[in-house]
Amino acid sequence: MAVAMAMASQGKAATIERLWQQFFSDPSQWWDTRFIKRNLKYPDFKHKYGKKALWIDNRFNPPWVHARLAAMVNCQQQERGRSSDSIVRMEQLWQEFFSDPSQWWDNRFINKKSSNYPDFEHKSTHEGLWIDGWLNPPWIEGKMAIITSGQLQSDARIRSRAPDSFCNDNLSKLCQEGRLKEALHVLELMLKQNTQAPINTYVVLLKGCAKRKALAEAKQVHTLIIQSGLDSDIFLGNTLVDMYAKCGSVLNARKVFNTMPQHNVFSWTAIISAYADHGQGEEAINLFQQMQQTGIAPDKVTFVVVLKACARTAALEQGKQLHSDIIKCGIESDVVIGNTLINMYAKCDCIKHARQVFNKMSERNVVSWNAMIAGYAQNGLGKEGLGLYEQMKQAGVQPNNVTYGILLKSCASSAALNHGKQLHSDIIRSGFEPDVVVGNTLVDMYAKCGCLEDARQVFNKMIEKDVVSWSAMIAGYVQNGLGKEALALYEQMKNEGVQPNSVTYVILLTSCASIAGLEQGKQLHSDIIRSCCESDVIVGNALVDMYAKCGCIEHARKVFNEMIERDVVSWNSMIAGYAKCGCIDDALELFNNMNERNVVSWSAIIAGYAQNGLGEEALALYDQMKQEGVLPNNVTYVILLNACASIAAVKRGKQLHTDIIRSGFQQDVTVGNTLVDMYVKCGCIEHAHEVFNNMNERDVVSWSTMIAAYAQNGLGKEAMSLYEQMRQEGVQPNSVTYVILLKTCASNLALEWGRQLHLDVIRSGCKSDVSVGTTLVDMYAKCGCIEHACRVFNNMHERDVLSWNVMISGHAQQGLGREALTLLEGMQSEGMIPNAITYVSVLSACSHCGLVDEGRHLFDSMFEDYGVIPTMDHYACIVDLLGRAGCLADAEDFINRMPMQPNVVVWRTLLGAAQHHGHVEIGRHAFDCVMKVEPENDAAYVLLSNTYAAVGQDG
Repeated sequence: MAVAMAMASQGKAATIERLWQQFFSDPSQWWDTRFIKRNLKYPDFKHKYGKKALWIDNRFNPPWVHARLAAMVNCQQQERGRSSDSIVRMEQLWQEFFSDPSQWWDNRFINKKSSNYPDFEHKSTHEGLWIDGWLNPPWIEGKMAIITSGQLQSDARIRSRAPDSFCNDNLSKLCQEGRLKEALHVLELMLKQNTQAPINTYVVLLKGCAKRKALAEAKQVHTLIIQSGLDSDIFLGNTLVDMYAKCGSVLNARKVFNTMPQHNVFSWTAIISAYADHGQGEEAINLFQQMQQTGIAPDKVTFVVVLKACARTAALEQGKQLHSDIIKCGIESDVVIGNTLINMYAKCDCIKHARQVFNKMSERNVVSWNAMIAGYAQNGLGKEGLGLYEQMKQAGVQPNNVTYGILLKSCASSAALNHGKQLHSDIIRSGFEPDVVVGNTLVDMYAKCGCLEDARQVFNKMIEKDVVSWSAMIAGYVQNGLGKEALALYEQMKNEGVQPNSVTYVILLTSCASIAGLEQGKQLHSDIIRSCCESDVIVGNALVDMYAKCGCIEHARKVFNEMIERDVVSWNSMIAGYAKCGCIDDALELFNNMNERNVVSWSAIIAGYAQNGLGEEALALYDQMKQEGVLPNNVTYVILLNACASIAAVKRGKQLHTDIIRSGFQQDVTVGNTLVDMYVKCGCIEHAHEVFNNMNERDVVSWSTMIAAYAQNGLGKEAMSLYEQMRQEGVQPNSVTYVILLKTCASNLALEWGRQLHLDVIRSGCKSDVSVGTTLVDMYAKCGCIEHACRVFNNMHERDVLSWNVMISGHAQQGLGREALTLLEGMQSEGMIPNAITYVSVLSACSHCGLVDEGRHLFDSMFEDYGVIPTMDHYACIVDLLGRAGCLADAEDFINRMPMQPNVVVWRTLLGAAQHHGHVEIGRHAFDCVMKVEPENDAAYVLLSNTYAAVGQDG
């Protein structure tokens, strides 16, 4: 090899030496291009009539070249005048070009690969001209403006000499860069020169149009194909069908397919794929059947396309038939076919068949494992999916970002926080943490599991954040009821220059609707108008919904009327808006005026009746809905079950339960949760437990609902037992769960349970939740541990009015009146406004501690200071305060001066005080007043009897 290379070098050196000898024998036959060369690749000397070239710094030059150049007088003279000679020569060349352009090649649109290539090249001498050349005379630019490229080409005086492959390379480059119009211009120039473009040239352009979804340019190429008489070519026809499909025009794809003189397997696959990719799976399956009738055998790609269509339409029987055909064709072992079969069976809710295919596969790749894991996740079998993930690792298959995305979504849907955290650790170890898609899914998982601190931590650590990242974090705040934090993050998003999209706006509008944040909603509306997202029908629907839920039904109707495009959701949102505002007649009128009504329309009007306390009418509409052949969905059933719960219609609830089983919604987790809630509210705890046990998938809401059922029915032990089972199954309790359980501990005075729950709250990260903190304070106070209650209260980062009320009430119950008054002062100093409940607690504390003057002062000032109007409870507190202090006459006088009719509680309070102090006359009067309101009040008889007994009289 070394010898051969040495011989080749010697041969090249000998050739270059001969060229230098020719140069020095007659330099006038050579152009000196050293001052006009565009880069090092351009030669220093170029022969005027041949393709010979010389470089001064060539490593193969003979050693005497530099000495000869220095000694050569002619060359020295040429050097002195070289610059001016070059300018003169350049002007001569341009004059020759404009006198007869037909002698020059125009390379600008076809042959010019880079700026080093000349724009025009002489056909004989191969001398070049550059439009932007620095030696050009000043008149060139104006001359070129008069004689354009288009004029030159139309005169047919310049001909391209590029081979087909070279032309295609340039067209491909233009298409890749998105310069489709320039590519089209090149093709049109070729055709005007009567140069027949090869078929591959059209294919390159069509693929470029498909990639950019440039339908207008694609139609122009199609026209040129027809004009060229190539429209009957089957290869071009197939490419046209595929192009139109990728540009979103299935109709044009079908037209091309129908006009093709013949079809092959690629033609059929292209048109089937067009329908399958655009949500028309049934038509795709029909076309496949037509294909088989023509006798054309499908290939692997065809089977994959049709299987995907079966998956999208849940066409299980057709999918099974395809599976049989695949076995007959002997391609079942193909890994792509196997993966698609798994996906098809999983989407058709046939997970056993999917696993059978997976188990039989002789070769599996990461896509195979992902497909099977996704199948389990889609069918609510998250545990099995995680088990398969462990098997995948044991088999030595490295999970990818798709694997982690599927698993994290499964954890999010089932609130499996522990599994999610384990996956997070695996993601860090595998190096996928910087992946933006994985990061977004982690944020979503933590947010849906109620761990916003972890979600925000992941979000803050993300090196790259896209609009999905911001939207996921904002959605996390919204889902957890933190609307203010969501809006603050939105402002930060804008400050960092990230443009929100329609999804972001819909999430934020939902947040405004949930917190009745009208002003924030109006600001968002302004931002939406500026971002040009107002025309998006989904955003418009969210605006209608936001205004309606904020009570601005006129604004909602204005947005609705101004919408350029309205879909059935728009109408449904407006109907729901009217219903929400109690305008049920307007809602019904809008409903009746709809041209098209779907299940959501019916659900909206049914919800309107249910929300306005018209449960029977809502159930009657459900019957009408079924009679009109509209099938209810999971939302409809949730609304109806809530209606049954509100009117305790357990019989109708059981009928709905039967309908739910028939319709296949019994495994829907939201429907299951609402069924449990309905049975609980109707007092059927056993039925609720049965539904809960039969649920394939249970989220944190399922567990919390069942725990609440036990708690509300006085079954505290069962509630705690279920809580332990919940944790064992890896479901992370949320703030709602802890509030329910802590209230159970408070009502049962179960201090030890409460302390254990307190530890769990700290470990779960829920201690910062205001409602959880408040319930902890209440639990400790009711269990008599006022010091623990104070410690929790003082450690709370955020406190609301309820927190203060609970703390004041706790001290009142322990007879700590002075401390309760001190807490009221602390509450006021922090700018917190006391409400009616606050004053009930404080007045009760004054009553228990005999603080008469303080209590009367508070009662007299509560309206003046804070606008709190005294209620019957406040009057009862003052009667109790005066009665306990022995001021019975004052208490009776106070009752007589009440601006409202005293109720039984007020009179019975006075009766109790009379009994305590042995005041028969006042006691008898109070008893008579109780009897006028409640003749059957047994407690009043007992109190009166005790009053007589206290003074030794016989009642």
